Amino acid sequence: MKIALAQINYHIGNFDSNVKKIRESIMKAKRGGADLVIFAELAISGYPPRDFLEFDDFIERCQRALDEIASDCEGIAAIVGAPAFNPEFQGKDLYNAAYFLNNGRVEKQINKTLLPNYDIFDEYRYFEPNKEFGIIEYKNKRISLTICEDLWNIGNNPMYTVNPMDELMKQKPDFIVNIAASPFHYDQAGQRKAILLQNVEKYKLPLFYVNHVGAQTELLFDGGSLAMSPRGFVVEELDYFNEDFRLIDLNKIEGAAKPEGTQKSEEKIILIRKALVMGIRNYFRKLGFDKAVLGLSGGIDSAVTLVIAAEALGAQNVYAVLLPSEFSSSHSVDDARQLAENLGCPYDLIPINDIYDSFMKSLKLQFRDLPFGIAEENIQARARGVLLMALSNKFGHILLNTSNKSEAAVGYGTLYGDMNGGLSVLGDVYKTQVFELARLINRGKEIIPENSIVKPPSAELRPDQKDSDSLPDYDVLDEILYQYIEMRKGPSDLIGMGFEESIVRKVLKLVNTSEYKRHQTPPILRVSPKAFGMGRRMPIVARYLS
Repeated sequence: MKIALAQINYHIGNFDSNVKKIRESIMKAKRGGADLVIFAELAISGYPPRDFLEFDDFIERCQRALDEIASDCEGIAAIVGAPAFNPEFQGKDLYNAAYFLNNGRVEKQINKTLLPNYDIFDEYRYFEPNKEFGIIEYKNKRISLTICEDLWNIGNNPMYTVNPMDELMKQKPDFIVNIAASPFHYDQAGQRKAILLQNVEKYKLPLFYVNHVGAQTELLFDGGSLAMSPRGFVVEELDYFNEDFRLIDLNKIEGAAKPEGTQKSEEKIILIRKALVMGIRNYFRKLGFDKAVLGLSGGIDSAVTLVIAAEALGAQNVYAVLLPSEFSSSHSVDDARQLAENLGCPYDLIPINDIYDSFMKSLKLQFRDLPFGIAEENIQARARGVLLMALSNKFGHILLNTSNKSEAAVGYGTLYGDMNGGLSVLGDVYKTQVFELARLINRGKEIIPENSIVKPPSAELRPDQKDSDSLPDYDVLDEILYQYIEMRKGPSDLIGMGFEESIVRKVLKLVNTSEYKRHQTPPILRVSPKAFGMGRRMPIVARYLS
């Protein structure tokens, strides 16, 4: 049996595009002599459709699209994911289903059993879990069809009370198919392969896995679809961060020898860069935009954001705006200008001194000659935000936010100022990782001016200001933040790890009292296992560690 894996960049709710891509892949598989072509979880709707699933019209359009796709399945079978109505009165109204299409119609519907309801996943909000288990018989083969999480209840810490593959093994399948929507983070590919390998080692069956690729707002999908032999090694692996298609002979998978050498995994920072480029590119294209604007300060965050945006959209499509104040150093302006010229990005310089002075004149009576402080600093940041949003509105550009995860975590930013934007590029990238990205960008050639990388980080909102005036050094801060946010370590754990108690308590208080700011930030491209946004849900008016 020849099996085709179709790894596609779907677009949520764009039925015309999704169906067109699926049908083209079916035709391609036919031309290649495939017997079966496999698509991803919820391929027809795109993933995650979220509350679109509450509209009957949305589900009905999925079903009509499914019928259209099924009409192409003559002489070839296809497995396609889509939501399905639950005909039973009791339970949720929908199933997360995988359809087996053959002979021009739907021949079998397999529903997802294990519905993740953690981190960015919220499937039990919409779907009823499957309770019946059956295999698919096709061309003298017995197929065990599973959907993403159905293979993840394995190992020493089961999350669910049932293991779908244990049930399906009673019917003696010949191979496993898993269709998935597995979002990217920098450790996900390794974790995913380990889970799939555990299944292969336990059940001694070949496994075919198909994932999404592309970005859906903040969620990034890296692809990496694969075929794994029953002896426990990857025989075929599709591209990462790109659409791909592969024809695979089941007989060769069953008898394949172990590949020579071991496949090297890419550096974490390289994966992050590729994911961010894909995330920007898809966000713009799927919204129908092609140009970005951002404030370029001469610092490392805006520098890295500009380089990544230029890579994603083309340098000519990223407009950099230099907005110096009286506190901006000449080095910062020179560095910003040099970077824009190095990349070939259009740029302008708009000093904000007069705007700031106008604000101060208007507020002179109300401020009552009180000393310079945070209000005056924030006025500068908000003046910049107003100018950037004006340019965004005037020319139809999306404003890119340049704040990093360290700043977002501790609230080191100005609402309606430097926290403005339609998309946060670095909001899930710690400051120390931003430095790594800058060094990666400069491998072989200086693109970002060295001074932007080596000078002490500063918001430049008051004389001689440095980030270290308000925050611990970033190597200390970021490790505390990582242990608290990603690893969920409490204060006693952190102090036991050797961090100074006063610093720990200060940092955790800053994180928890800054939640109100993060609720008003733009969508953040997710590259870590625990990003701010839909995967981290915290109350605002809480007292825990605050």
